[in-house]
Amino acid sequence: MQKYEELAKTIVKKVGGKDNIVSLTHCVTRLRFVLKDESIADDEYLKKMDGVVTVMKAGGQYQVVIGNHVPDVYQTVREVAGLGNDSGEAGVVKMSAKDKFFDLITGIMLPSMSIMLASGILKGLNTIFVVLGLYAMDSSYYVLVNGIGDAMYFFLPVFLGYNTAKKFKMNHFLGMAIGAALCYPALNGVDLTFFGYTVNATYTSSVLPVVLIVALAAPLERFLNKVVPDVVKTFITPLLVMLIAVPLGFVLIGPLANLVGALLGQGITSLIAFNPIIAGIVVGGLWQVFVMFGVHMVILMPSLMLLMGGNPDSFMPLIGSVSFAQTAVVFAIWLKTKDQKLKNLAFPAWISGIFGVTEPAIYGITLPRIKMFVISCIGGAIGGGIIGFFGPQMYTMAGMGIFSFPGLISTGEAGMSGLYQVLIATAVSMIVSFAATMALYKDDVEVVESTEPQGVDIKKEILASPIRGQVLPLSTISDSAFSSGALGQGIAITPQEGKVYAPCDGTILTVFPTKHAIGLVSNNGSEILIHLGMDTVKLNGKYFETHVTQGQTVKKGDLLVSFDREKIIEAGYSIETPMIITNSDDYLDIIPMEQTSTGVGEDLLTLLV
Repeated sequence: MQKYEELAKTIVKKVGGKDNIVSLTHCVTRLRFVLKDESIADDEYLKKMDGVVTVMKAGGQYQVVIGNHVPDVYQTVREVAGLGNDSGEAGVVKMSAKDKFFDLITGIMLPSMSIMLASGILKGLNTIFVVLGLYAMDSSYYVLVNGIGDAMYFFLPVFLGYNTAKKFKMNHFLGMAIGAALCYPALNGVDLTFFGYTVNATYTSSVLPVVLIVALAAPLERFLNKVVPDVVKTFITPLLVMLIAVPLGFVLIGPLANLVGALLGQGITSLIAFNPIIAGIVVGGLWQVFVMFGVHMVILMPSLMLLMGGNPDSFMPLIGSVSFAQTAVVFAIWLKTKDQKLKNLAFPAWISGIFGVTEPAIYGITLPRIKMFVISCIGGAIGGGIIGFFGPQMYTMAGMGIFSFPGLISTGEAGMSGLYQVLIATAVSMIVSFAATMALYKDDVEVVESTEPQGVDIKKEILASPIRGQVLPLSTISDSAFSSGALGQGIAITPQEGKVYAPCDGTILTVFPTKHAIGLVSNNGSEILIHLGMDTVKLNGKYFETHVTQGQTVKKGDLLVSFDREKIIEAGYSIETPMIITNSDDYLDIIPMEQTSTGVGEDLLTLLV
């Protein structure tokens, strides 16, 4: 990394210093900064310095284009700026109250999401293995696998304590210690009496309590760090924080959650007696909110007591379709989104949701997109209302998600009727949720400010053809690295002449030593690779001549490369020439023009962002 140290130091200095850097990431060719104040960055100096191709600003990011060696420069810049491996933040950018709220939620939940997804799927598989007869529910295999899958959720406050502490900029391990205290067995579900006041609360698998306690602990820690002498600060500060914040959390949050849950439970019981349809709508629509605030277990207690006593329950069926409404929303998002990162997150989330584990779906997918969360609540309300109309009962304790259905089967006169009724309600709630999401979901796009009355909300860039020739779908060419789309989306051309021109105004990123390929970035940010022929790297530059150099600014139609088409074919090489967008993930869609031949300068690719 030493070879890039001077470059990194200059970049950090010219973007305004390390105190001006909020976060730093990188893509294929560029450093992507979020700066407190972009106006103090020296754009012109950076554009002209050796080692930097150009500077661009887009999507709230200050982008320093480096080239293919950007990962090495990125690591050195992080070291020079003191960002470390775990730091993405060195300051605060202005955000609206809504953005701050969702930034807090995603910052707390997303870092642990992959483990939550894996754990949820594992719990579902464990139940499937029992159903398939691979082992019994009382076997050691089931107990072990269930423990592995359940551990993440049981000790969720520990994980969230770490994440919340990170967001509130306090000692991460102190946040974990607070979460661990909330999970300590001797403190959960038992009567604890303080000055004649008895508290009984359970915090395992909860979300909100640890977040609130760490939010209380963070300013307390900052205050103590200012007043406690340095010589004892390292252990006295966390001692006092835990001694003050955790008891306050137990004494105040636990009773409040219990009180809210008890009042909700009593209200819902009365509502069922008054009108089960309205009760189903209310419970089905709000159940996910109850789960988020950690009051759902208190509401469920009467039902659990009934079932454990061998008596049927009318309340639990009302929430039977809720997880499936949530799952249908996430499934629709998975189908519709073009954001590969979101697609990768949504896939295991909806699989996990089938088995009743919806935390990954809620916190990772729908809640940050509040309209989608509302749709899932509406779907749950519709399903709950239908179930309330039918009036089925739960007869035994069962699993979650699809494995809750056997609990609706009666050995008496009702038989399978309750199961059929809940299945009907579940199907309706899923169809409504899925259809609404497919109709209303849109990937987040950058809104383009315009003085035109109508305006537009999607950026569009059109790239011209760099070559005269026959147009081919990228998927049809012989090299699988290109045809599979692994290197990016685009199109291919079979050249009819030996000249390649710039498809847009931009800057040359890379001129390969073998002259068979050239990379450039457009002024709008598209990173373009034009690869002349298949395996032509083996020609080692023979029959090719380049007319531009790295870092050179070009205009649309400028000559980039010339080559001897006939000699290359005679040498036994294919001249299929792919033009791909190497930063395809930055775009909503990349649309080739519908034509079989093209001339230089004709519209060839439309990029939507």
